[in-house]
Amino acid sequence: MPDGPQRIACLTTETVDLLYRLGAQDRIVGVSGFTQFPPEARQKPFVSTFTTVHYDLLDSLRPDLILGFSDLQADAARELIRRGYPVLVTNQRTLAETFDTMRLIGRVIDRQREAERLVADLQTELAAVRRRTADGPRPRVYFEEWDDPPISGLSWVSELIEAAGGD
Repeated sequence: MPDGPQRIACLTTETVDLLYRLGAQDRIVGVSGFTQFPPEARQKPFVSTFTTVHYDLLDSLRPDLILGFSDLQADAARELIRRGYPVLVTNQRTLAETFDTMRLIGRVIDRQREAERLVADLQTELAAVRRRTADGPRPRVYFEEWDDPPISGLSWVSELIEAAGGD
């Protein structure tokens, strides 16, 4: 398909944010109900929560790509594939995997240069934070991402906490 997919539904807020950062926000036809940023994304139809998909609404939006994240969306991905949609669900757990995923989605939507630039900028910012916090006090940090089931400190979270000077 020239210029990549043109009608993208995002089942998670991470993919919405990424598409905005890559300058592909005009291609988004539906977003996760958890989407908060950027605020204008909340004007788009809510096609999912994290594990629940509004299939009839998605059908009416006719996406040519559906993006998601997490093994928790495996059942939804299976149903969407059964319905004939192209689906890309990633399951990154580390910062390196997150950067690789950004590049992958950039390639899929024909925004490779933008994705490479974004990853380079984020890596530069992360290196600067590491330098600023290298010699400071190291507070102990507990991070709970989800309460049911309890999910605490996926690898990328721990990596960011350590980069910011925490243990």
